[in-house]
Amino acid sequence: MYVKNISYLMEYEINSYTMAIIPIKVGNNLCSRVLEAEGECVVLMKPIDIVDRSCRFFGSSLKGRQEGTREIMGVTHKAPIIIEASNQIFFFPTSSPSKPQCAWLSHTYILDCTYEEHDWTNIIFTNKKSIQLQISQGSFKNQLHRTAQLRTIVSSRMEKKEKRFQFVLSPQEQQIAEEGHILEITKKETTR
Repeated sequence: MYVKNISYLMEYEINSYTMAIIPIKVGNNLCSRVLEAEGECVVLMKPIDIVDRSCRFFGSSLKGRQEGTREIMGVTHKAPIIIEASNQIFFFPTSSPSKPQCAWLSHTYILDCTYEEHDWTNIIFTNKKSIQLQISQGSFKNQLHRTAQLRTIVSSRMEKKEKRFQFVLSPQEQQIAEEGHILEITKKETTR
């Protein structure tokens, strides 16, 4: 498959605008169609390689992120993963990540879905674009639910950590932090 008027990239990192990474064939090579909120491109990398590269960009690996999900939720198969937590980048695979037909979807951008015969699902994104993937209704709903659960747990943990940090600050330091300034906490020595 070769599409005119579309960008071809050698490499790619998932970012906060990435909606989906879908496997496609370019010649005899498995590559990726990457959908972003305001466009798309073809990346000459397998979807799993893009996901692993992106995890590494943010300081881990796909395997590390899968192990993290297992620790948090006990999920071992088709585990949703955190690409980058502070920007709420959570993705889930549509099948086993080792399978060539596995696509990766951003939980943030999924607006709705409809189901067709023979295990096809139409996925509608928040920008009203849609794609059709071969995944059953039950499997898709399960993946969506697992990813929502992971997001909720991680967000809750991050909020608790932030609240503990805010509690430690003095009122003046808290006001500075809330105004978005960089804090430089110094220990004042008192004499006498």
